[in-house]
Order: sequence, then C-alpha cells, then structure tokens
Amino acid sequence: MKLVIFGGGNIGRSFIGQLFANAGFEVVFIDVDRTVVEALNERRSYDVIVKETGEPDRSIRVKNVRAVHAHDEDAVARELASTTIAATAVGKSALSHVARTIARSIAHRESPLDLILAENDRNARSTVVDAVRQTAGSHALALLGIVETSIGKMVPIMPADVRNADPLLVFAEAYNRLIVDRSGFINGVPDVSGIDAVNNIRAYVDRKLYVHNLGHAAAAYLGNRIAPETRALADVLRLDEVQSTTARAMSEAADAICSEYPADLSREALTDHIEDLLRRFANAALGDTVYRVGRDVPRKIAKSDRITGAALLCARHGKPFEAITGVFHAALAFGACDDDGNAYAGDEQFRSVAVPRGAEYVVREVIGLSASDHIESTVAKRFLGYARP
Repeated sequence: MKLVIFGGGNIGRSFIGQLFANAGFEVVFIDVDRTVVEALNERRSYDVIVKETGEPDRSIRVKNVRAVHAHDEDAVARELASTTIAATAVGKSALSHVARTIARSIAHRESPLDLILAENDRNARSTVVDAVRQTAGSHALALLGIVETSIGKMVPIMPADVRNADPLLVFAEAYNRLIVDRSGFINGVPDVSGIDAVNNIRAYVDRKLYVHNLGHAAAAYLGNRIAPETRALADVLRLDEVQSTTARAMSEAADAICSEYPADLSREALTDHIEDLLRRFANAALGDTVYRVGRDVPRKIAKSDRITGAALLCARHGKPFEAITGVFHAALAFGACDDDGNAYAGDEQFRSVAVPRGAEYVVREVIGLSASDHIESTVAKRFLGYARP
C-alpha cells in the first residue's frame, strides 16, 4: 500500500502522512523543497512533536517515508502509476499545477486513482475538475475519485531556529480527525484510523469555515482590540470578554449551520464542538500568535469567508448575528504585528486606504455587499448600524 502526497509541509507531514504511515502505508512526498526531499530520503522517517498545554511534549516517529522532487516529472509519473490513492496539501495557488500533473498520469491509467484534497479550500474540487478537463479531457474524470475534506488540525508556523536545526521536525496538536467525503472515493474508503467518512462533506466544510475559522479569527481580532500588546492567542483567550464574545459568535454561526444542515449536524454536537475548539485555541503549547491567526483581514472579511459569510448564513435563516458583527468591527481595527514589529502588507494597505474611508466603504466596495439583495442588505445594515457596547 502506498500514498503519494503532493506537499511535504506541515499539514502533509504532521497530519496526512502521519495517519497513512501509521496505518501501514508507504508514504511518498512530492515537494519542491530540495532540503526536505533530501532529508526524507536520507532518514526515511521524521518526528511529529505533539504539544498540549500542561502536558509534556510527546514525540511520534513517522516511518516508511521517502520523497521525490516535484520537478522530476518522470519519477512523479512512476509513483502515481503504482498507487491507487494520492493526496494534495499544497495550498490554493499550487493546486491547479498539481492537478495537471495528476491529469497527465490519469491519461495512461486503466484503473482509478482516488485523490484526497487536504486543502481547506471550498473550490478545491472545481479547481481539480477544471484542470483535468483542460489537460486530459472530461473522460479522464471517470478514473479520478475526487475526495473533498474538512481539515481541522491546527499546526503552527515552525520557529525559524527549530526549522533550521531540523527541516523535518513539525509541531502539532493531538487532534487527528480527517473528515472526508465518502462519495468521492472510487476504490473505497481506505482503512486508516483517524479517517471519518461523512455523507455530506459540504456541511463539515461550512462548519470548519463558519464555526472553527470564525472563532479562531474572532479571538485574534477581539484580543487585539482589548489587549493590543498581547502577542499569544492563548493569552488573549484568558480574557473574559474575548472568551465569551468569541463563544457567542461561534454559537450564532452554529445556529445557522443547524438550520442549513439539519440532517447532518445537531445543535448538541455543535455545542460540544465549540467547547472543544475553544480549548484547542487556548493551547499555549502550540505557540500560536494573534498576528498569525488574524493577518490578511481583507480576505477574512470577504463575502465568501468566515465573518461576512457566517453573517450571511445567519441572515438567510433569520438568526441573530450580533456577536459576529462585533467581530467584523474588531477586524477593521486589527493592528497586530509579527515578532519583528512588521504588519502584514495587505493589512497595512487596508488600514491606510480602506478603513479611513469608513465602514460603509468597506461594506460596499471592499466586501461588495449589495443594497439590492435582501440578505446582503440585511447584513450590510447590521454591520453599519452596530454600536459597540
């Protein structure tokens, strides 16, 4: 059994690779980083350090791994030809290129290939479908099982000194549940502990975006507003106002999620999920920062993303979104910097160009909420009429 995974980064190694290697698969990473590729081929193993607040670090040795450089197209083609399952963990910008590589391989296959998209991108499936059609034709899709996922595992950016000392070492939380679309597989769901196959992946993708991602960003934005000098996300979550408002925003979104997917997600299960997420967000051992979680504000307040998207879902189902609105306004004031005192470039421009023009400019011109659409107009009016308590 072999898994070919495009992307030897933190999620690829700490999560997908670990799960499949522990299940007895040989794991072959395809990556552009020569240092990572050479180290994997030299050691044939790497360590994942599990970090939990109040617990000693736990090391997991992941074995039976190797790597191929992504530019070695012949070697990549050989690896794909000799497996029935592959995965991607490359990010939105690289997914089309990877999909074209996979499409060229499918053109020479007689048996199906299942492809797990560990991307946390709502458009990942359509990106792959489009690339395959353009590269190999629509008929090639019959041999490709496209498996969407919801990735909830949190992996912090590795400190530079640790990364320089060991390019393969990765820190991660203990959470190891990989939610996958059962219907996406052609060859069947693999027997891998930690894989949770669900019937409606869209419900879990939306739960990730509108509950998990919303809550994570809310803690950063509210924390930066209340305690602007505080760097660690875990520290701002100790503040009662941050904790309670974050929880309320997540709860508002959960109410709407339940209305959207009543057959898939119960309110009781979502309540438990929120409590677990708040505990995980406050995991100081991960070393996550307000800056990292909150940066790239324009993307995170976009119409299709975690804050405005959650508000639109609430409005569509007639649910209140007062706390979410408060998170939106906290996002407009976000000013956290990295360890060197530098702001994220896109946020700096947003604060200097868009924010001074006022919330109405942001709502209408940056986010693009339409006055002629009833749901969008409802959200726009609430965002603009919000009075901070």
